[in-house]
Amino acid sequence: MVTTGELWATIGSVMASVMFVSAIFKQYFPYQLWGYVEKYSQKLFRILYPYIEITFHEFSGDRLKRSEAFSAIQNYLSTTASLHATRFKADVVKDSQSLVLSMDDRQEVTDEFKGIKVWWVLGKKIPKTQSFSFYPATDEKRYYRLTFHKSHRELITGPYVNHVLAGGKAITVKNRQRKLYSNNPSKNWYGWRSTKWSHVFFEHPATFDTLAMETKKKEEIKKDLKKFSEGKEYYEKIGKAWKRGYLLYGPPGTGKSTMIAAMANFLNYDVYDLELTTVKDNTELRSLLIDTSSKSILVIEDIDCSLDLTGQREKKKEKDEDEVEKNPIEKKEKEDGESKKSKVTLSGLLNFIDGLWSATGGERIIVFTTNYVDKLDPALIRRGRMDKHIEMSYCCFEAFKMLAKNYLDIDSHELYAEIEIMLAETNMTPADVAENLMPKCDEDDTETCLKNLIEALKAAKEEAIKKAEEEARLKAEEATKKAEEEVRSKAEKEEKEKHAKENETSSSSAKENGSIANGNENTSN
Repeated sequence: MVTTGELWATIGSVMASVMFVSAIFKQYFPYQLWGYVEKYSQKLFRILYPYIEITFHEFSGDRLKRSEAFSAIQNYLSTTASLHATRFKADVVKDSQSLVLSMDDRQEVTDEFKGIKVWWVLGKKIPKTQSFSFYPATDEKRYYRLTFHKSHRELITGPYVNHVLAGGKAITVKNRQRKLYSNNPSKNWYGWRSTKWSHVFFEHPATFDTLAMETKKKEEIKKDLKKFSEGKEYYEKIGKAWKRGYLLYGPPGTGKSTMIAAMANFLNYDVYDLELTTVKDNTELRSLLIDTSSKSILVIEDIDCSLDLTGQREKKKEKDEDEVEKNPIEKKEKEDGESKKSKVTLSGLLNFIDGLWSATGGERIIVFTTNYVDKLDPALIRRGRMDKHIEMSYCCFEAFKMLAKNYLDIDSHELYAEIEIMLAETNMTPADVAENLMPKCDEDDTETCLKNLIEALKAAKEEAIKKAEEEARLKAEEATKKAEEEVRSKAEKEEKEKHAKENETSSSSAKENGSIANGNENTSN
């Protein structure tokens, strides 16, 4: 009887012999013949090996975007891995209340579908050529490999794979942490783990329930957002990209940023805060758009201040040859400053909003905010680009009641009547109202806060009256000055006309006297 030691010795001897023969064959036989040997040996192996393998790589194409299939499989296997794997990767989601375990590299787990067993392995490919670097290899590629018996090909490649992808996407939605993104300067786009967008978790608490705005207006916006989020088939039917533009305009402090946060929380969307001044040109702008995900809100705040997009389609360059010749140093500094400025054009931004590239990703909302809507080019905010215009106005009484409910937890008070009258007479932003309603110490009760608001409204009203009187005074002075200038100009004109007339009369008299004198001389002669 053969012992275990003898068995392993035999196996080792056979493997060594195979490796020796293989090395001799490669060295002394033509590579064309070795190719045939490999080809038919692989066919023989496939006949003898009854399993099929499918590989799902982490990155698709030229590594521009992570594969959605890889992410879905990773999430699906996170539930199976906790039962079968021995090494895990852990992540905390949903406000540190849930721990998600996933497979570590080179781990294998089994899964079962309708009584059929399959095997999953998380593999990693490391490039053969290693170079010295302070960072890990950027060409490191991960993949999932699915192995199953070839007799179950149709069942596994069809229903089972669809089951895995659907389950993974459902887990993604369940454990999803929404993010607030900000674009990085293009010089930071390349290198180890560099990205176009950096992010933090989006944790803004604003909702439509706490938003200081008329109830009717809030409900209208919520219905519009819901209709959009459920409108994939409708947008396909009418042949439009699944996106919608919102323009939020109004004075500072009227809640434009809070409105964006409420929209994101209502739809459960990520937020991309795009800083246009860090974008060099239209090409970079397009690259940033491509790198955004669906179910997101793309925000450009204070667009009237971001770039020179306020009604001028081409920026005229002023040239002064004499100045250039006199001071070449200033010319160089000016050119360096111009090169660092963003070269995003109005045309590029318009194409960004509703051009061909705007359809990538789908289910995206674009929001512009501005304090001065009149400064914006009409082409930028027309319907079809900014589909819905929302005015964020000063605080009304209904908005005040919402703020009082949020800050003081009251629905009514005897001071409400006075506040309602004063809000109708005075312009005050919701931000200022909220600041006055907020208790500053433990001794501040509801009545104290309301009285603080009343005093602030009185002061704002007095300031508005003084400002109006000052404006009226300046206007009257300007009108008086203008009238005096007109009178002076008229008097000067009349004086000039008078002098011109006198000169003309003198000239005529001189001519007449000269004619008479000539006549007398002729007579005497």
